[in-house]
Formats: sequence, C-alpha cells, structure tokens
Amino acid sequence: MMLAEKAEFPVKMMARVLGVSRSGFYSWLSNGCPREDWSAEREAVRRVWLESDRRFGFRFVKCFLPGEFSGLTLYRVRKLMRELGIRGCTPNARKRTTIPDPKARPRPDLVRRDFTSPVPTCKLVGDITYLRTGEGWLYLSTVIDLNTRMVVGWSLSERMTADIVVSALASAKSRGYVAGNAIFHADRGAQYTSRLLAEWARDNDVRLSCSRAGNCHDNAVAEFIEAYYNRRRPRSTIGYKVPAEAMAAFFERTEPKLEAMPMAA
Repeated sequence: MMLAEKAEFPVKMMARVLGVSRSGFYSWLSNGCPREDWSAEREAVRRVWLESDRRFGFRFVKCFLPGEFSGLTLYRVRKLMRELGIRGCTPNARKRTTIPDPKARPRPDLVRRDFTSPVPTCKLVGDITYLRTGEGWLYLSTVIDLNTRMVVGWSLSERMTADIVVSALASAKSRGYVAGNAIFHADRGAQYTSRLLAEWARDNDVRLSCSRAGNCHDNAVAEFIEAYYNRRRPRSTIGYKVPAEAMAAFFERTEPKLEAMPMAA
C-alpha cells in the first residue's frame, strides 16, 4: 500500500497513519520488495497487535491470528512484525514494591522455583505492582493460580500495606480458588511476612512460602488482571490456553454429577 502511494504521499506521513516504522518500509524496499505475497498475513498480524493494545509479542500474535492464517510459523510472524516495525510491550518497573522487614520471622521456600501445579487452587503466587493514574499511584495486589495462571484474587489500594494482600487472598478464597492446605508463595516484602497475613493464613488453612532473599527470579510469575489477563490473554505455560477457560474446565471436570432420578411408574 505504501509503495503504491509513495508518489502521492510522504512516507513519513503514511507510516504515522498506518502505525508502522519508516525504517521497516525502507528495509523492505531495499530488499527489492520481495514479500508482496505476504500482504494479507502482514495486515492480519498488524490487526491482532493493534487489538491487543499494542502489547502482544510474536507468540501471542500468532495465537490470536484468524483461522485462515493458522499455518504461519513463529518465525514468519516475528519477521512480519519486524517488517512492520512493531513489537510486544514489556513493562519495566520503576517503583520499588519489595521492601523486606528485617525483623520478620523467616519462612520456608515451599516452591523452590517450581512454578507448576498438578491441579488448580493448590499452589498460588502473589505479587504487588503499581498503576499510575491521574490522581497518583495505586498499588495492585494479585493472587495467581499456578496451574491455570488465572488471576484468582486481587485488591487495589493507595497504600502498599499488608491488608491489600489479605484482601486479595480473601477474595480468591471466597470464590473457591484456594484449596485447604494450599501454598501461597511470594517474595520477602514486608506485606508478605506480616503478622496480619500470618494470622489470616492460619485461620484459613493456607501455608505461606517466601522466595529466597535477593533473588528476583523466584517470584517472576505474577502479572495483571480480569478482563484482559484472565479472559483474553493465552499463557504459554498452559499450552497457550486462556486462564479463565482452563480454570472453568477444571471445575467442570471435578463438579459432582447428579444421577438422574428414576421415573415414577
């Protein structure tokens, strides 16, 4: 399209309107325009990326492509995205959310970097992140099920205190997403080593687990939330299924089946 209109409109303006990079266009042009046969696939990739609010990387773009493009390889999707000058969005944290309490009692690491679970509701992980709004910062506490990767509980607050962690866990528990004797794993931030959380965990039959001090990779799973994360975004760790669908399938499999009542004579 840009090549056809190049004589009438500036490349810079067309690139801005179409949401692609000039460098990608010129790279394609310098290679002799060899990929015109991929125009439909290129447009599909761009559309999926835009519909994801410009968040998806090539793996998730491939997963959400319409059925007629299911044969595209990861290599081709990545190449098309590179030609379009688009890429996934990886947020970078700028506010510190893990502040340890030097007086907190030590807790065991019951997970030991094994972020898998044979069934839902038995192994959970928590994290606190932040959201910048027009009225200042809001802190988001999340609880994620490690089998389905579904956000099963969450809580927002203007303060990064232990009660938002308890509130997120209580929300998950009330919806049936926390089994008896479940593990809840988090970092060694003061919110997770607090007495308030310890008391809640004792009263609700939950085992608390903490990552090793200073190791950012021990709790690298927790992310973000209901409409987008749970309902739309597939997770590679569960075979690119959507978390809410995986959780619903588990409950459907385990729900007791009512036997048919005999017909009266």
